[in-house]
Amino acid sequence: MALELSMVVPLAFLMLFALIQGGLYFHGRSVAHHAAQQALDAQRAYNAAPGAGQTAARDFLARMGGSLSGASVQVEDNGNQVSVEVQGSVINLVPGWDGHIDQRVQAPKEKFRQ
Repeated sequence: MALELSMVVPLAFLMLFALIQGGLYFHGRSVAHHAAQQALDAQRAYNAAPGAGQTAARDFLARMGGSLSGASVQVEDNGNQVSVEVQGSVINLVPGWDGHIDQRVQAPKEKFRQ
């Protein structure tokens, strides 16, 4: 009985931590996507100030309480198209698993036409 438990318990813990790790990964992915969307919406607005997207993403990530560690935000605005990329990492509970997250969104810049 003790031998069977000594084999099953570590496997059960590994499965439990893998399940929790999956939840952390998908939460982090959602946070990164929403931060990128916030930056995109701020930067593509008509007459948006330079750096508005970067500020919006940073504010959103700060409100999320550190869900992504080492988060970086790159905003590219070429005048017609805005693209935003948010990268970061989530907490790692499973040994050997890479918790890096990379989300990218893009949309055309808003223009006023008469």
